[in-house]
Amino acid sequence: MADQRPVGIFDSGVGGLTVVKEFVRLLPQENVVYFGDTARVPYGPKSQETVIRFSIENILLLLRHRVKLIIIACNTASSVALSTVGENFRIPVLGVIQPGAQAAAAATRNRRIGVIGTRTTVKSRAYEEAIRRIAPGASVFSASCPLFVPLVEEGWLDTPVTVQIAADYLQPLRAEQIDTLVLGCTHYPLLKPVLQRVLGAEVVLVDSAQQVSLQAQAILEQECLLNDRAHPGQLQFFVSDEPDNFAAVGRQFLGFELGKVEKAGYV
Repeated sequence: MADQRPVGIFDSGVGGLTVVKEFVRLLPQENVVYFGDTARVPYGPKSQETVIRFSIENILLLLRHRVKLIIIACNTASSVALSTVGENFRIPVLGVIQPGAQAAAAATRNRRIGVIGTRTTVKSRAYEEAIRRIAPGASVFSASCPLFVPLVEEGWLDTPVTVQIAADYLQPLRAEQIDTLVLGCTHYPLLKPVLQRVLGAEVVLVDSAQQVSLQAQAILEQECLLNDRAHPGQLQFFVSDEPDNFAAVGRQFLGFELGKVEKAGYV
C-alpha cells in the first residue's frame, strides 16, 4: 500500500536543494517537504551545541508535516548532530557524511583524498574518520572554506572573486596531489565548474546527494514506506526567512521554478 507521507529534508539554507534534486530524480513519485533555515545560515561557524539545537528544532518542524523519513542535507549538522538526533526520534534520520565518504573511497586512485567544508565540519574530522574506516590506508587532507556558502547564497557562482577565493582555498590540497575531492557542504556542487577549473579535470569531485538518496531509497523499500503511486510527488518548500531570495537562488539549484515558498516558524 502506497505510503503518501512526505520525506523531510533540511539544510541551513538553499544548499540542501542539491539533495532534493537528486532524490526527486531517483524517486519522482515521493512527496518532499524541504526546510531551509535561512534566518540562521550559515551553521559552519556555530558551536556544536547550537547546531544540535537547531537540528532538533528543524526536525520538530518537519514532523509537523508527518514526514516518514528525514535527510539532514547539511554537512555541518550531519557531522555534529546526527548521532544525537538519531537516538531521539523514532523515524529514520539520515546524514550525508557516510555516503560521501563511501563515494570518495571508491573513486580515489592514489588514495589521497581532499575534503572541503565549513569550519565546524572540518574541525569535527567526521569525513576523515569515516573515510579511514572504509579505506584505512588513505591519506585525507582537509580545508575549511567559509566564504563558499555566502558566495553561493548570493548567486556568485562563477565570478573572478569566486575563482580567486577557490584558488586560495584549494592551493594546499593541490600541493598534496589529491585525486579526489569531497564537497563537504551541499552548497558546494554549484561551484563545481570553478572547482574543477582550479583543480584540473583529473581530480574527481564527490558530493553525497546521490549516495544519500540511494540510502534513503533502500530504507524506504526495507521499511515498506515507498509511495508507489504512478504520478509525480508534490514538493513543498519552507524557509525561516525571506522566501523570495530563496526561490530565486533555488531555481539555479533545481533547474525549475520552485513555486510557492512559505515562511515557517520554529517549534
